[in-house]
Amino acid sequence: MCSSSGRFVIAFNGEIYNHLELRKELEVLGRAPSWRGHSDTETLLAGFEAWGIEATIKKSIGMFAIALWDQKERTLTLVRDRMGEKPLYFGWQGDGERRSFLFGSELKALKAHPAFSAEIDRGALCLLLRHNYIPAPYSIYQGIAKLEPGRLLSVSFDQPEPSVWKYWDTQEVARDGIKHRFTGTPDEAVDALEQLAKDAVRQQMMADVPLGAFLSGGIDSSTVVALMQAQSARPVKTFTIGFNESGYNEAEHAKAVARHLDTEHTELYVTPQQAMEVIPRLPTLYCEPFSDSSQIPTFLVSQLARQHVTVSLSGDAGDELFCGYNRYQMTNSLWRKLSAVPAPLRAVAAKGITAISPDKWNRLASFLPGAARYSSLGDKLHKGASVLASRTVDDLYLGMVSHLNDPAEWVIGGKEPATQLSRHRSDLDELSAVERMMALDAVSYLPDDILVKVDRAAMGVSLESRVPFLDHRIVEFAWSLPLEYKLSDGQTKWPLRQVLYRHVPRELIDRPKMGFGIPLHDWLRGPLRDWAEALLDEGRLQREGYFHPAPIRQKWAEHLSSKRNWAYLLWNVLMFQTWLESSQT
Repeated sequence: MCSSSGRFVIAFNGEIYNHLELRKELEVLGRAPSWRGHSDTETLLAGFEAWGIEATIKKSIGMFAIALWDQKERTLTLVRDRMGEKPLYFGWQGDGERRSFLFGSELKALKAHPAFSAEIDRGALCLLLRHNYIPAPYSIYQGIAKLEPGRLLSVSFDQPEPSVWKYWDTQEVARDGIKHRFTGTPDEAVDALEQLAKDAVRQQMMADVPLGAFLSGGIDSSTVVALMQAQSARPVKTFTIGFNESGYNEAEHAKAVARHLDTEHTELYVTPQQAMEVIPRLPTLYCEPFSDSSQIPTFLVSQLARQHVTVSLSGDAGDELFCGYNRYQMTNSLWRKLSAVPAPLRAVAAKGITAISPDKWNRLASFLPGAARYSSLGDKLHKGASVLASRTVDDLYLGMVSHLNDPAEWVIGGKEPATQLSRHRSDLDELSAVERMMALDAVSYLPDDILVKVDRAAMGVSLESRVPFLDHRIVEFAWSLPLEYKLSDGQTKWPLRQVLYRHVPRELIDRPKMGFGIPLHDWLRGPLRDWAEALLDEGRLQREGYFHPAPIRQKWAEHLSSKRNWAYLLWNVLMFQTWLESSQT
């Protein structure tokens, strides 16, 4: 779309939730054009004309990836939303007259250009093996980067080297929140949070198409649905998928919440066969390798919702903002104990533990009283040994969230690059250990795993997903809350729980946290075994030339024999293999 003066041309993926308020502000100032329609795209263009690019972006509440061409200055500006809901790739490709600056929301769009010739980045492949995602700014291709959240980029013929700067930064928000703490009482904090969340939900419910919400029955999605229903004149449409395997099923909890809130609830119990039928679609949905296995149920619930609605709200980000992950407390507690022991002594202990194989540890444990309590003791001891030698809590946390601590030893020619998690973050020194972990998740795991998983699964079925907790006003408020407000007497997400308890009885909510997963370890030993064997074939790995076959074949054999559970580590390799196969056809 072109601006009214013809100066700006925009390509825009996303949604500006407060664009009607921005229109009114422009009208009051006498800077509004003669509106041609009702879209937020036109509102953005009018803002760029009146206030400039960065000022308009700072006024905007929403999710967006934007490319803006300034015909007067002959400059291209790329913009990504504050928390990274929408993807944006870019990079120079080609030589000589073919040299082109490419950008887009999907790698497949860049690959379609005749100048595209990027090679696979083996450093990024190392990162995939460690994390099950490739963190920004890296992508699977050399020379192609992801624009990081909260960034603006400009490039022109006079300045071909892209210039990137921040207009909003999660770490700065975290530090500012620490310096300017919320000074009200806990009850006042709950009141303020409910008001902010209600307003965010209200704005994101504005749509001229059918709208609903994902409902797992957990705290985050239940809060979003409760606030939706409180502001809706008719039952909200809610969607849940269930599994017959009890350890992976939350559908009954979601049904109870839906019944209490009187939503129009739809659930689908998925068979293993239905879930596994999604796997061939994954390389197309996720245009670079991505191996968070909850991508499968996420796609299935998106597919279910799309049969009834076009827009669906989710409860993502509640854990990162309100201290919801058990690993925060576990890592903090472990570090307090570990740091009391001299580092050389810890290193010796770790070496002693790993000198005995996990299988031998398991056999030793079988002779102990109450042997059932020591199930997989060897696996646990070896994982624990890997973090014994950690020098800082950041090192410890990196070990806790890593699938593989030495990925470069698996990748031929691999050299793992530095990331937000691996480099020393002196800018976070003012934060407590738990707050550091939350901040690191907010700039890595949240945008590069959780939001990627939901956005691509939803867009793959033409469903628009919206995340009210990522409204930057909620993010800024959450960081201003003292940690003891979020983690109260060992209870996680305390203020969010209190908001929810105003709408849903606590007995429907208070239960152990359950992940949104699938029984991957059993599937790889059973119905997926032949598929995985073909992708992990030693000869195939040698021909392709990306992995050293020996460690992969060893892990595969140990997994099949049930000596170890390597499901998630193997899934990282399998998702690269199936992506590679798809990309070559």
